[in-house]
Amino acid sequence: MVEDIGEFLVPYLPEVKLPRSNDRIYKDECCLGFDTPKSDKGLYMCMRTFKSFGHEFVMQYHQATGNRVFLKFKKNPIPKTETEKDTQAPTKLAIGVEGGFQGTEKEQEYSEEHTIVILPDFIEISTSNIESIPFHLLNCVEAVIRHDSAEQQALVSWEGDVRQVSRHSETLKQLDGVKIPPSGWKCTNCDLTANLWANLTDGTILCGRRHYDGSGGNDHALEHYRKTGYPLAVKLGTITAGGADVYSYDEDDMVIDSKLAEHLAHFGINMMNMEKSDKTMTELQIDINQKLGSEWIILQESGKELTPVHGAYLTGLINMGNTCYLNTVVQVLCSIEELSNAYLSQRESIYKASIGNDPASDFNTQMAKIFWGLSTGLHSSPNNNEESGIKPSMFKQLVGKDHVEFSSGRQQDAQEYLLHVLSLMEKHGRKIAINPTNVFKFGVEERLECGQSKMVRYSAKSEYIMELNIPTEAATNLEDLKQYELEQKGNNNEVKFTEKPRMRVPYSACLESYFKPEVVEGFYSPAVKEKTTALKSSRFSSFPNVLVVHLKKFTLGDDWVPKKLDVDVDMPDFLDLEKFRAKGIQDGEVPLPEEEQEQQPKIKVDEEMVAQLTSFGFPREACVKAVHYTGGAGIEAAMNWLMDHTTDADFATPMSNPSEPASIAEINDNNIAMVMSMGFTRHQALTALKATNDNVERAVDWIFNHIDDINAGSEVQGDGESSNKVSGDHSSPNTYQDGCGKYELFAFISHMGTSTLCGHYVCHIKRNGRWIIFNDEKVAESEEPPKNLGYLYFYKRRAESSS
Repeated sequence: MVEDIGEFLVPYLPEVKLPRSNDRIYKDECCLGFDTPKSDKGLYMCMRTFKSFGHEFVMQYHQATGNRVFLKFKKNPIPKTETEKDTQAPTKLAIGVEGGFQGTEKEQEYSEEHTIVILPDFIEISTSNIESIPFHLLNCVEAVIRHDSAEQQALVSWEGDVRQVSRHSETLKQLDGVKIPPSGWKCTNCDLTANLWANLTDGTILCGRRHYDGSGGNDHALEHYRKTGYPLAVKLGTITAGGADVYSYDEDDMVIDSKLAEHLAHFGINMMNMEKSDKTMTELQIDINQKLGSEWIILQESGKELTPVHGAYLTGLINMGNTCYLNTVVQVLCSIEELSNAYLSQRESIYKASIGNDPASDFNTQMAKIFWGLSTGLHSSPNNNEESGIKPSMFKQLVGKDHVEFSSGRQQDAQEYLLHVLSLMEKHGRKIAINPTNVFKFGVEERLECGQSKMVRYSAKSEYIMELNIPTEAATNLEDLKQYELEQKGNNNEVKFTEKPRMRVPYSACLESYFKPEVVEGFYSPAVKEKTTALKSSRFSSFPNVLVVHLKKFTLGDDWVPKKLDVDVDMPDFLDLEKFRAKGIQDGEVPLPEEEQEQQPKIKVDEEMVAQLTSFGFPREACVKAVHYTGGAGIEAAMNWLMDHTTDADFATPMSNPSEPASIAEINDNNIAMVMSMGFTRHQALTALKATNDNVERAVDWIFNHIDDINAGSEVQGDGESSNKVSGDHSSPNTYQDGCGKYELFAFISHMGTSTLCGHYVCHIKRNGRWIIFNDEKVAESEEPPKNLGYLYFYKRRAESSS
């Protein structure tokens, strides 16, 4: 018991820091575990660094840093008197704000308790002793309590209906001669009387876009914009005294028309007299999000009572607002034994290396932390109650750092996020002498055959994911789909379908599409010295321990608008891909000469084509690359290139002029040293800096995207060192974990919704012979896993066939 608190605390005052506005205050989550202020023993925050630790780790941190003054945060639940339901329907497309989507049950309330703790003896002094605590310490404590936590600082609210003023509002030109009646509207080009839009330039009334499921309009308003270029349209039926839905085709977004009343009055519409008769776009989006419940019924095995499960590797991840993509990817990664063992076996050494510095910003620490949290079962409960599950806020902040999309609060594509996490795992694995991503890595042999000379060229590349296109023309129920379309147009008296049937495409057709030879137009053949066609085909040169299969359900429609295929693919439990193993150059085949790079004519970029591509929202530099690398073959070819390369690290960076590479003499020695300090060889550093015009940041990303090309290539002129070894790694990057190509399905991630930017993700994982469904923090035993509706599939090599 401390008798004189003020005198006792004086020697510790130099260790206490007053937080600044930009300091990150970690008062919600332990840096090395998942203790929170709600945990039994609370959370201890260092008053010098503002890092927090649970009781299990705080002594280790004290020993590593010598820091002794901590503020203990403790939250104690206030007993509920009754369960309150929130029956108010959402009116805003938002989460966690008034009028938006809210939880149905009133959240648990807590009382907060703050205690100053002096280590190593855990001497506790309540902050209620205001008169006894020195002013400086009390001031710092109060500032920390008032300060937003790191989680709050990183939180990006989802406000789906926040709109910007259109740039056309002030300058919109309007044509005379048209008056719009207050009701009785009909599309000028068809018979639709709902989802109608009036163009604010000429007053033409036309129907809106067709939705992915066949509902909505017939795209006549969009077609009118493409013909005329008139940018703004107002949705009739949403006009009230308070405003209306206005869409800008030029800006490709819902906008605010600051002169809407004036623009409507031009066509004889008085906003003050109008009454709402149609759903706004926000209300339609709310309907779609609320319908996720019915879509979810399909994936949770409708009519089945799912039994909650808990324990090791059965811990849920809490959704922090559009983070289900993260939750599903992390759950599946943690279920892979090679990855789990890689981080858990080195957890103590990883923690020891980072604890004295900044564990919250150390990637390997946060990976080991989340794998440990999911593996122990300490944060799961039998009934998946509100105390069950892990909140991966620190992990999300770190992995999304400096990434324009993954740092936001918007929904994301799980496949893109998986690739992003794998790239970070490979990059930071060098620090701990492991490359856990090798479990996914496989070699691809590409064969190119000249159409005229029949000479061939073989090349090799590495992949992490097998990307399968879905050939819709191979659907087995095309007749049903055609009949549904006829019924929708009213051209069929017999009504067979009350809703659009789901397209069914055999998995065998997807596999055949992947391996069938592709015709390459405009191929410059060094054998015949001119452009011709070529046949390109691919085979596996190695089979990974874990094969990831991505069904490419998101495509571009005829109007270049991304859409999702509502498709059923009969993905098998077992795969045998051995017949697709590469065999290398065959007897009788003649290799193509290797001089085409010198003789191939330079391609001049078509600026009109680049401008057209940028109008779809892609960065200009990416569009330049697309036109260049597709040889100016047209918009469709360039658009396909863009969609295939959106995840490239250098997607939006300027393309070096291939005719003017940087020379060795132009490379700055300091830049070479900086790249080498990150664990790369001099050969790798020089090659990358040459390719990126001596830009260090781009060079590092370039290496990760071209590691196999570097190691397979010849020495850099003027450089006496060439190595296939990666510093810090114990194996060559080209050493694959090869084995028999027979696999068994053990996990899949499913998506519900119309786009990767909305909807919901869940995953199913097979554990000990039973399928488990992970729906954020809810974990239950699955009875009929819907394997035919997945998006990402994970197969492991069958034990009996491994070599």
